[in-house]
Amino acid sequence: MIKIMKTLSLLFASLILLTACSENQTPELNKQYSKLPNDISELIQQPVVEVFSLTCGHCLQMEQYLPEIEQGIGQPIGKVHVTFNESAQAAAMFYYAAAMQSKSGKPDSEMINELFSLYHASDDLTSEQKKQKLVDAFHHQGMTSPYELSQEQKEKLFVEVTNAADITGKGMINSVPTFIINGKYMVITSAHDDVQSIANTINFLLSKG
Repeated sequence: MIKIMKTLSLLFASLILLTACSENQTPELNKQYSKLPNDISELIQQPVVEVFSLTCGHCLQMEQYLPEIEQGIGQPIGKVHVTFNESAQAAAMFYYAAAMQSKSGKPDSEMINELFSLYHASDDLTSEQKKQKLVDAFHHQGMTSPYELSQEQKEKLFVEVTNAADITGKGMINSVPTFIINGKYMVITSAHDDVQSIANTINFLLSKG
């Protein structure tokens, strides 16, 4: 009888531990994600977008994990470049100049890597050298550089950057990288230990609608 009681006690203890683990895997509000102060779904076309800046070192590191996250959520991730300071605003101009000339609406990984490299290039380069490398990067992709845009392209660029500014402002986004889900929720990336946990939170938020 004592042996049976011990066995049952161990079983119940195991069930409690399993329940606790299961509960911990569910993302929690203001821990793994937050609710945006304003619904910005009318400003964002895709269910999942990465909010980033070319000037951000952590965003550069996140680039290598995006394919794995996309695989984990079963869909492509859009991009929004923040404009919360002058440096980010200038970088946004270059990003959207490339994005609006890309078939998918966002630059491919090669172009993104080139843009990141230019913003994190050695200080040994002069401003003219950096400018030339930027022009070369656009030409290498068969694109018109930001310095050579037509009036029509400039107007389109203005619309893209204005929309990004609206998303940044209305969403009150002040740190990157992060992910916006359904225009309502923001993933707190620093609260996650690995790529899979980020994908799990995104999937959870997608299910919330």
